[in-house]
Amino acid sequence: MKEFALLFRQPGYDHSKGTPEIMEAIDKKWEDWISGIAAQGKIPGNRIRLAAEGKVLKAGGMITDGPFVEIKEKLGGFFIVRAESLEEATTLAHGCPAIDQGGSVEIRPVFS
Repeated sequence: MKEFALLFRQPGYDHSKGTPEIMEAIDKKWEDWISGIAAQGKIPGNRIRLAAEGKVLKAGGMITDGPFVEIKEKLGGFFIVRAESLEEATTLAHGCPAIDQGGSVEIRPVFS
C-alpha cells in the first residue's frame, strides 16, 4: 500500500464568524467523512488541522503575516491515507466537506 497526502484548501473566509450551530454541523460533516475513511483502515496516523494565523518566510529573510494572505484560499489541514493507487486515494477524497465549502482537496503521493 502507498501513502498519499490529502491537503484541504478552503476559501479565505473566517470560520469563527459562523454560528455555533453552523460550526457544529460543519465539524460533524468532517468527523463523519474522516471516520468513514478511518473505518476502512486507510488512515495510518493523525490528521492535522491548521490554525488560520501564522507567518510566511520568503527568500531574503522576508516575513509576512498569515499564511499566503495574498491568495483566495488557504491550506486548512491535511492527513495521510493509505491506498493502492492515486485513483483510489482520489476516490477517498470524494465527500470532503472542504469541497462543499467552495474549497478543494489536493491529493499527492508521499515519497517513502
